[in-house]
Amino acid sequence: MFNVMLQMALLILAGIAWQRFAPAHISPTSHRRALTDLVFYILLPALVIDVLWQAPLDSDTFSIQLTAVSRLASAALMMWLSLKVFHYLLPIPRAQQGALMLAATFPNATYLGLPVTSEVLGDWAQEMVLKFDLFACTPILLSIGIMMGQAYGHSETRTHPFKELLKVPPLWALVIACILNLTHTPQPEMIGHTLHTLAGGVVPLMLIALGMSIRWDTFKIALLPKLLPVCIIGLLIAPLIALTVAQSLGLGGHTLTAITLLSAMPTMVFGVIICERYHLDGALYAAAVFSTTLLSILTLPIWFQFLSR
Repeated sequence: MFNVMLQMALLILAGIAWQRFAPAHISPTSHRRALTDLVFYILLPALVIDVLWQAPLDSDTFSIQLTAVSRLASAALMMWLSLKVFHYLLPIPRAQQGALMLAATFPNATYLGLPVTSEVLGDWAQEMVLKFDLFACTPILLSIGIMMGQAYGHSETRTHPFKELLKVPPLWALVIACILNLTHTPQPEMIGHTLHTLAGGVVPLMLIALGMSIRWDTFKIALLPKLLPVCIIGLLIAPLIALTVAQSLGLGGHTLTAITLLSAMPTMVFGVIICERYHLDGALYAAAVFSTTLLSILTLPIWFQFLSR
């Protein structure tokens, strides 16, 4: 597992290097947006349809969804309580509170979870990742996550969460895949081959895009007291709660391993967009992404060893 994390780290470092040394005729931001748009609008929807078209939609799917929801809810509650304690020791502005709430609540289940679990457990884990993320994490991020941003920050225009959900191609792909699955529509060989070919580019491009999104320059030692609860909750406590919930719901074996690893992923990158839209502290959120991603190189192998026993 540690060797796998080092391999992932090399691709992330490639993204960081590309962000720094990319050709000057296009800005680094434009490079990143082009890459993430390619994954978000074409490759990831192809992967969703390819995997979930013929995947079983059974009681385990609901258990995975419930486990993911419990992971998000417990992390949000613990971070909220931590901020209440911090208020008496170290007052934190509302913009920073909102950034920390988002950072602790939402794990990077797709952009890092997909390549890590696929490499460690096999391609079958892609099904677990997509069910964990698209049946719970992404819809909650684009609904309750946006409400968090509105509550802690401010914006010139108010956004309706439902409209945001309609703008997410992987969710549309999820609907299409579920319809094809539940109607038992056979998958033509040519379409299956095309979807599988497109899906093959998701993992490496996701890791490179993740590296291009990490802002290592935002990390400062003075931020450690504020980032420490995010790291402890997101990387240790919330995954332990998810593990307990998953076991109580009857999940076990490699499925339990995959779901727990996804729950232990570092802070997701997409939250930066919510921070920017609602004027939360984007630099603090970016520092949380950097610190949790760096620490996950150590914590994820520990989780994997623990679960392997």
